[in-house]
Amino acid sequence: MQIEQFVMAYGAEQDRLRAMLPDSFESLRPVLRINAEIRDEKEVYVEFNTPVRAYGKRGWINIDNWDSSKDDISFERTGKTVRIVSPFLTLIYTGVGIEGGCPAEKDNDGCFFLSGSEAFREAEVIANNKEFCDCEFAWHFNEGDAHGVSIGKTLPAFREDVEHEYEKADLTAENAAAIPCRQVLGAYIVRFTR
Repeated sequence: MQIEQFVMAYGAEQDRLRAMLPDSFESLRPVLRINAEIRDEKEVYVEFNTPVRAYGKRGWINIDNWDSSKDDISFERTGKTVRIVSPFLTLIYTGVGIEGGCPAEKDNDGCFFLSGSEAFREAEVIANNKEFCDCEFAWHFNEGDAHGVSIGKTLPAFREDVEHEYEKADLTAENAAAIPCRQVLGAYIVRFTR
């Protein structure tokens, strides 16, 4: 299967992320990440994650995921720009022609899933270079949901000390999308065969 994977991360208040995690999970950084895949130029798959530590592993916890075979998601291309759209999310990626790697991948055992048949998926090893991109996104669950635009460079995200204790909330895409985007931290496209 030919995969075109679009990855972007944005900064969000870590205390609000902590309030949504199940008890066994520790928030590692104030980050939310969207992974979108175009598979064989036909199907679109989207994941929404945040970095965690649990059960002796460091990686991501899947907040939610969607698949165009059962969810309303599509994509369109205009030159170097790919636009992925659904009623709840808009993603726009434009490759800038500069290649490199992603530091977060060095700190990733895989992804935890809280529902479905898969509890933990080991990290996929992708040797291909990533093409950095300009990125724009907006969640559309509710008015005022997170949205942002990249600024042409990759920015770090560091663990934040606890400042506020929020009431426990369910780990849902709608709740996570309501946390404002501080800044898009980076985005890239990688193409490979799975």
